[in-house]
Amino acid sequence: MALPARDALAILDEVSARLCEPALPGLPLRAGPGEMPSLPVLGEIMTRLRAAIFPGFFGKNRPDSASLRYHLAANLDTIHRLLAGQIVAGLCFACQASPEPCAGCDQQGREAALAFMAALPEIRRKLTLDAEAAYEGDPAAFSPGETIFCYPSLTAMFHHRISHELFRLKIPIVPRIIAEMAHSTTGIDIHPGARIGESFFIDHGTGVVIGETAIIGAGCRLYQGVTLGALSFPKDLDGSLTRGIARHPILEDDVTVYANATILGRITIGKGSVIGGNTWVTRDVPPNSKITLGKDW
Repeated sequence: MALPARDALAILDEVSARLCEPALPGLPLRAGPGEMPSLPVLGEIMTRLRAAIFPGFFGKNRPDSASLRYHLAANLDTIHRLLAGQIVAGLCFACQASPEPCAGCDQQGREAALAFMAALPEIRRKLTLDAEAAYEGDPAAFSPGETIFCYPSLTAMFHHRISHELFRLKIPIVPRIIAEMAHSTTGIDIHPGARIGESFFIDHGTGVVIGETAIIGAGCRLYQGVTLGALSFPKDLDGSLTRGIARHPILEDDVTVYANATILGRITIGKGSVIGGNTWVTRDVPPNSKITLGKDW
Protein backbone atom coordinates (compact mmCIF):
# COMPACT_ATOMS: atom_id res chain seq x y z
CA MET A 1 0.00 0.00 0.00
CA ALA A 2 1.43 3.37 -1.02
CA LEU A 3 2.21 5.86 1.74
CA PRO A 4 0.82 9.40 1.56
CA ALA A 5 3.31 11.79 0.00
CA ARG A 6 3.73 13.70 3.29
CA ASP A 7 4.53 10.47 5.19
CA ALA A 8 7.01 9.39 2.50
CA LEU A 9 8.84 12.72 2.70
CA ALA A 10 9.02 12.44 6.49
CA ILE A 11 10.47 8.94 6.29
CA LEU A 12 13.03 9.97 3.68
CA ASP A 13 14.00 12.99 5.76
CA GLU A 14 14.55 10.75 8.80
CA VAL A 15 16.60 8.29 6.74
CA SER A 16 18.70 11.17 5.39
CA ALA A 17 19.37 12.43 8.91
CA ARG A 18 20.42 8.99 10.11
CA LEU A 19 22.72 8.43 7.12
CA CYS A 20 24.45 11.73 7.88
CA GLU A 21 25.64 10.22 11.16
CA PRO A 22 28.99 8.35 11.14
CA ALA A 23 28.49 4.64 10.55
CA LEU A 24 31.31 3.77 12.97
CA PRO A 25 33.16 5.81 15.61
CA GLY A 26 36.09 7.53 13.97
CA LEU A 27 34.89 6.77 10.42
CA PRO A 28 34.23 10.08 8.66
CA LEU A 29 31.36 10.64 6.31
CA ARG A 30 33.77 11.30 3.45
CA ALA A 31 37.38 10.37 2.82
CA GLY A 32 39.02 13.76 3.10
CA PRO A 33 39.27 17.32 1.84
CA GLY A 34 40.46 16.39 -1.66
CA GLU A 35 39.28 14.05 -4.37
CA MET A 36 39.25 10.30 -3.88
CA PRO A 37 41.56 8.12 -6.01
CA SER A 38 39.75 7.29 -9.24
CA LEU A 39 39.39 3.71 -10.46
CA PRO A 40 38.93 4.80 -14.10
CA VAL A 41 42.01 7.05 -13.98
CA LEU A 42 44.13 4.36 -12.31
CA GLY A 43 42.89 1.93 -14.94
CA GLU A 44 44.04 4.32 -17.67
CA ILE A 45 47.42 4.69 -15.96
CA MET A 46 47.89 0.91 -15.88
CA THR A 47 46.89 0.61 -19.53
CA ARG A 48 49.36 3.30 -20.49
CA LEU A 49 52.10 1.78 -18.34
CA ARG A 50 51.58 -1.58 -20.02
CA ALA A 51 52.02 0.05 -23.41
CA ALA A 52 55.13 1.92 -22.21
CA ILE A 53 56.80 -1.13 -20.65
CA PHE A 54 55.87 -3.53 -23.46
CA PRO A 55 55.50 -1.32 -26.56
CA GLY A 56 54.03 -3.19 -29.48
CA PHE A 57 52.25 -5.72 -27.29
CA PHE A 58 49.69 -3.31 -25.86
CA GLY A 59 48.20 0.06 -26.71
CA LYS A 60 46.17 1.45 -29.58
CA ASN A 61 49.19 2.69 -31.50
CA ARG A 62 51.92 0.39 -32.79
CA PRO A 63 54.72 2.85 -33.50
CA ASP A 64 57.65 1.86 -35.70
CA SER A 65 61.23 2.09 -34.44
CA ALA A 66 61.71 5.58 -35.92
CA SER A 67 58.81 7.11 -33.97
CA LEU A 68 58.91 4.88 -30.87
CA ARG A 69 60.79 7.33 -28.67
CA TYR A 70 58.42 10.16 -29.54
CA HIS A 71 55.35 8.07 -28.71
CA LEU A 72 56.93 6.77 -25.50
CA ALA A 73 57.86 10.27 -24.33
CA ALA A 74 54.32 11.54 -24.93
CA ASN A 75 52.81 8.54 -23.14
CA LEU A 76 55.19 8.86 -20.18
CA ASP A 77 54.36 12.55 -19.82
CA THR A 78 50.66 11.70 -19.58
CA ILE A 79 51.32 8.88 -17.12
CA HIS A 80 53.36 11.18 -14.89
CA ARG A 81 50.68 13.84 -14.86
CA LEU A 82 47.84 11.40 -14.14
CA LEU A 83 49.81 9.47 -11.54
CA ALA A 84 50.81 12.61 -9.65
CA GLY A 85 47.13 13.50 -9.32
CA GLN A 86 46.23 10.03 -8.04
CA ILE A 87 49.10 10.03 -5.55
CA VAL A 88 47.91 13.39 -4.22
CA ALA A 89 44.41 11.91 -3.87
CA GLY A 90 45.86 8.98 -1.96
CA LEU A 91 47.79 11.29 0.35
CA CYS A 92 44.67 13.36 1.01
CA PHE A 93 42.76 10.15 1.74
CA ALA A 94 45.35 9.31 4.41
CA CYS A 95 45.22 12.83 5.82
CA GLN A 96 41.60 12.43 6.88
CA ALA A 97 42.76 10.35 9.85
CA SER A 98 45.04 13.16 11.04
CA PRO A 99 43.90 16.05 13.24
CA GLU A 100 46.16 18.34 11.21
CA PRO A 101 44.96 19.83 7.91
CA CYS A 102 46.32 18.39 4.67
CA ALA A 103 49.57 20.21 3.85
CA GLY A 104 52.26 19.61 1.29
CA CYS A 105 50.43 16.81 -0.49
CA ASP A 106 50.76 18.42 -3.94
CA GLN A 107 54.54 18.73 -3.73
CA GLN A 108 54.93 15.28 -2.19
CA GLY A 109 52.72 13.78 -4.90
CA ARG A 110 54.73 15.30 -7.73
CA GLU A 111 58.03 14.17 -6.21
CA ALA A 112 56.76 10.63 -5.61
CA ALA A 113 55.39 10.37 -9.15
CA LEU A 114 58.74 11.42 -10.59
CA ALA A 115 60.60 8.93 -8.38
CA PHE A 116 58.26 6.20 -9.62
CA MET A 117 58.82 7.15 -13.26
CA ALA A 118 62.59 6.92 -12.74
CA ALA A 119 62.12 3.30 -11.55
CA LEU A 120 60.33 2.15 -14.73
CA PRO A 121 63.43 0.74 -16.51
CA GLU A 122 64.18 -1.46 -13.49
CA ILE A 123 60.54 -2.54 -13.28
CA ARG A 124 60.67 -3.53 -16.96
CA ARG A 125 63.89 -5.48 -16.42
CA LYS A 126 62.28 -7.53 -13.66
CA LEU A 127 59.11 -8.11 -15.67
CA THR A 128 61.17 -9.31 -18.64
CA LEU A 129 62.88 -11.83 -16.37
CA ASP A 130 59.45 -12.91 -15.09
CA ALA A 131 58.36 -13.48 -18.69
CA GLU A 132 61.46 -15.56 -19.39
CA ALA A 133 60.84 -17.60 -16.23
CA ALA A 134 57.26 -18.27 -17.35
CA TYR A 135 58.46 -19.41 -20.77
CA GLU A 136 61.20 -21.62 -19.35
CA GLY A 137 58.89 -23.06 -16.71
CA ASP A 138 55.94 -23.93 -18.92
CA PRO A 139 56.38 -26.26 -21.91
CA ALA A 140 53.00 -25.07 -23.21
CA ALA A 141 54.41 -21.59 -23.85
CA PHE A 142 55.77 -20.92 -27.34
CA SER A 143 57.68 -17.72 -26.49
CA PRO A 144 58.27 -15.19 -23.70
CA GLY A 145 56.08 -12.81 -25.69
CA GLU A 146 53.15 -15.19 -25.38
CA THR A 147 53.47 -15.13 -21.59
CA ILE A 148 53.50 -11.32 -21.59
CA PHE A 149 50.37 -11.16 -23.69
CA CYS A 150 48.37 -14.05 -22.23
CA TYR A 151 49.52 -15.37 -18.86
CA PRO A 152 47.77 -14.37 -15.60
CA SER A 153 51.13 -14.64 -13.81
CA LEU A 154 52.50 -11.78 -15.92
CA THR A 155 49.36 -9.71 -15.41
CA ALA A 156 49.61 -10.20 -11.66
CA MET A 157 53.33 -9.44 -11.61
CA PHE A 158 52.89 -6.38 -13.83
CA HIS A 159 50.50 -4.97 -11.25
CA HIS A 160 52.65 -6.11 -8.35
CA ARG A 161 55.95 -4.68 -9.60
CA ILE A 162 54.20 -1.32 -10.04
CA SER A 163 52.19 -1.40 -6.80
CA HIS A 164 55.25 -2.51 -4.81
CA GLU A 165 57.28 0.44 -6.05
CA LEU A 166 54.49 2.82 -5.00
CA PHE A 167 54.24 0.98 -1.67
CA ARG A 168 58.00 1.38 -1.22
CA LEU A 169 57.53 5.12 -1.80
CA LYS A 170 54.99 5.10 1.07
CA ILE A 171 52.01 6.10 -1.06
CA PRO A 172 48.72 5.35 0.74
CA ILE A 173 45.83 3.32 -0.76
CA VAL A 174 46.84 3.64 -4.45
CA PRO A 175 49.12 0.56 -4.38
CA ARG A 176 46.35 -1.52 -2.82
CA ILE A 177 43.86 -0.45 -5.48
CA ILE A 178 46.31 -1.43 -8.23
CA ALA A 179 46.93 -4.80 -6.56
CA GLU A 180 43.21 -5.47 -6.27
CA MET A 181 42.73 -4.75 -9.98
CA ALA A 182 44.92 -7.77 -10.74
CA HIS A 183 43.33 -9.83 -7.97
CA SER A 184 39.85 -9.34 -9.41
CA THR A 185 41.07 -10.23 -12.92
CA THR A 186 43.39 -13.17 -12.24
CA GLY A 187 42.39 -14.55 -8.83
CA ILE A 188 45.99 -13.98 -7.68
CA ASP A 189 46.13 -11.94 -4.46
CA ILE A 190 49.54 -10.33 -3.84
CA HIS A 191 49.85 -7.60 -1.22
CA PRO A 192 51.87 -4.62 -2.52
CA GLY A 193 54.25 -4.95 0.41
CA ALA A 194 55.44 -8.45 -0.53
CA ARG A 195 59.08 -8.48 -1.71
CA ILE A 196 59.46 -10.74 -4.74
CA GLY A 197 62.78 -11.47 -6.40
CA GLU A 198 63.66 -11.84 -10.06
CA SER A 199 62.48 -14.57 -12.44
CA PHE A 200 59.26 -15.32 -10.55
CA PHE A 201 56.49 -17.45 -12.06
CA ILE A 202 53.05 -18.50 -10.85
CA ASP A 203 51.80 -21.42 -12.95
CA HIS A 204 48.02 -21.29 -13.55
CA GLY A 205 47.72 -18.95 -10.58
CA THR A 206 44.10 -18.93 -9.44
CA GLY A 207 43.76 -18.81 -5.66
CA VAL A 208 47.35 -17.83 -4.85
CA VAL A 209 47.68 -15.58 -1.78
CA ILE A 210 50.93 -13.79 -0.87
CA GLY A 211 50.87 -11.73 2.32
CA GLU A 212 52.22 -8.26 3.03
CA THR A 213 55.51 -9.20 4.70
CA ALA A 214 56.35 -12.25 2.57
CA ILE A 215 59.83 -12.34 1.03
CA ILE A 216 60.40 -14.45 -2.08
CA GLY A 217 63.87 -15.00 -3.51
CA ALA A 218 64.99 -15.26 -7.12
CA GLY A 219 63.90 -18.10 -9.37
CA CYS A 220 60.92 -19.23 -7.27
CA ARG A 221 57.82 -20.85 -8.68
CA LEU A 222 54.34 -21.24 -7.20
CA TYR A 223 51.35 -23.19 -8.47
CA GLN A 224 47.63 -22.51 -8.08
CA GLY A 225 46.08 -22.33 -4.63
CA VAL A 226 49.32 -21.65 -2.73
CA THR A 227 49.04 -19.54 0.40
CA LEU A 228 51.95 -17.66 1.96
CA GLY A 229 50.11 -16.42 5.00
CA ALA A 230 50.30 -15.54 8.68
CA LEU A 231 50.02 -18.19 11.36
CA SER A 232 48.47 -15.86 13.94
CA PHE A 233 47.60 -12.20 14.43
CA PRO A 234 49.07 -10.75 17.66
CA LYS A 235 47.12 -7.97 19.34
CA ASP A 236 48.05 -4.79 21.16
CA LEU A 237 47.09 -4.12 24.78
CA ASP A 238 43.84 -2.51 23.63
CA GLY A 239 42.89 -5.65 21.71
CA SER A 240 43.50 -4.25 18.22
CA LEU A 241 45.67 -6.13 15.74
CA THR A 242 49.39 -5.34 15.84
CA ARG A 243 50.31 -3.93 12.44
CA GLY A 244 53.57 -3.75 10.55
CA ILE A 245 55.25 -6.82 12.05
CA ALA A 246 56.89 -9.57 9.95
CA ARG A 247 54.38 -12.43 9.97
CA HIS A 248 54.62 -14.12 6.55
CA PRO A 249 57.07 -16.71 5.16
CA ILE A 250 60.48 -16.22 3.59
CA LEU A 251 61.21 -18.30 0.48
CA GLU A 252 64.88 -18.42 -0.39
CA ASP A 253 66.07 -18.70 -4.02
CA ASP A 254 64.83 -21.45 -6.35
CA VAL A 255 62.00 -22.72 -4.15
CA THR A 256 59.07 -24.50 -5.81
CA VAL A 257 55.69 -24.72 -4.06
CA TYR A 258 53.10 -27.01 -5.65
CA ALA A 259 49.33 -26.61 -5.80
CA ASN A 260 47.28 -25.86 -2.70
CA ALA A 261 50.23 -25.90 -0.30
CA THR A 262 49.86 -23.65 2.74
CA ILE A 263 52.91 -22.05 4.34
CA LEU A 264 52.21 -19.98 7.43
CA GLY A 265 54.14 -17.73 9.79
CA ARG A 266 57.54 -16.08 9.73
CA ILE A 267 59.40 -19.21 8.75
CA THR A 268 62.11 -19.79 6.15
CA ILE A 269 61.91 -22.27 3.29
CA GLY A 270 65.53 -23.01 2.43
CA LYS A 271 67.09 -22.53 -0.99
CA GLY A 272 66.23 -25.13 -3.62
CA SER A 273 63.48 -26.77 -1.56
CA VAL A 274 60.34 -28.31 -3.02
CA ILE A 275 57.04 -28.10 -1.12
CA GLY A 276 54.56 -30.70 -2.34
CA GLY A 277 50.91 -30.12 -3.12
CA ASN A 278 48.33 -29.89 -0.32
CA THR A 279 50.98 -29.71 2.39
CA TRP A 280 50.76 -27.58 5.53
CA VAL A 281 54.07 -26.04 6.66
CA THR A 282 54.50 -23.99 9.85
CA ARG A 283 58.22 -24.35 10.69
CA ASP A 284 61.53 -23.79 8.96
CA VAL A 285 62.55 -26.06 6.09
CA PRO A 286 66.30 -26.67 5.49
CA PRO A 287 67.77 -25.98 2.04
CA ASN A 288 67.24 -28.58 -0.70
CA SER A 289 64.44 -30.33 1.21
CA LYS A 290 61.39 -32.08 -0.22
CA ILE A 291 58.23 -31.78 1.86
CA THR A 292 55.36 -34.03 0.84
CA LEU A 293 51.82 -34.67 2.06
CA GLY A 294 51.79 -36.87 5.14
CA LYS A 295 55.30 -35.92 6.25
CA ASP A 296 55.39 -34.40 9.73
CA TRP A 297 56.32 -30.77 9.25
